[in-house]
Amino acid sequence: MLWDVISKLNTIFINLYFKLFSKFTLLLIKDINLFVIRKNLLNNFAGAWIFYTIFPELPFLKPRFKNIAQFSPALGLVIGLIQCLIFELLIISSWSPISSAIICLVSGYILTGGLHIDGLMDTFDGIYAKKKKRLKAMKDSRVGSFGVLALITFSLIQLASIIELKNNLIFSLPICLFWGRFSTLIYIEKFKYISYKSKTLSHKKYWRGLKQEAIISILFLVIIIILNFLISNSYKDIIKNVSLLFISIVCSFQIPQILGKKLGGFNGDSCGACIIICETILLLTHAIFH
Repeated sequence: MLWDVISKLNTIFINLYFKLFSKFTLLLIKDINLFVIRKNLLNNFAGAWIFYTIFPELPFLKPRFKNIAQFSPALGLVIGLIQCLIFELLIISSWSPISSAIICLVSGYILTGGLHIDGLMDTFDGIYAKKKKRLKAMKDSRVGSFGVLALITFSLIQLASIIELKNNLIFSLPICLFWGRFSTLIYIEKFKYISYKSKTLSHKKYWRGLKQEAIISILFLVIIIILNFLISNSYKDIIKNVSLLFISIVCSFQIPQILGKKLGGFNGDSCGACIIICETILLLTHAIFH
């Protein structure tokens, strides 16, 4: 009798889960009580792994690049944790906080192959060019004065923030990098793809809507929020974490809106700029709060 009840409950659970989550590319339950990850999901993750970083190819997986944007925020967490590890190892090795912060910052540029910082410079060159020449200026391989100014300004703000955060860096840098990359999902959702006289791979071409593309990020975000509340020691900490969460959400939605309206859409360069601007604002905010 008990076994029949358990069996029925198990069947109901499987059917309910399948109805709720079969839309998403993350997990499916078939005829057995196991989570089966789709092959395409793993291949897209392998593609994101080598597209957004300088990491070597993952073994046994064939990289695909159709839906890689969904993994960008999670990779931001990984990159942020590596940067924090580098910072801590240097501090332990008796490096000064300033020297450690410089290496930490530069390591982030190296780990991403300069992908996002290059986009920041190209975007600012485009923004300050004439409207009809914006895309041409962004496509130009030469860096203009506004691009250099943007590089120096945002790098120094990030550097100062890292120095101020010090022991709290592990609680701030990964989540700031997460939100910076999450903002690009909003950007791609809200705006059209723009390009100058060339056809390149666009995230928009294979875009399945924010609801599906953001599901992995939302799962990570739920875990982060839970961990933040678990390590909160007082109401003051809770208020601080809630405030930072609110600012992060506003920033990740507003920066894409500003850039999208200014440029008339998005491309790889403006997505990189969106990431750098968003994570810099949030790093500074975290430094002020801590």
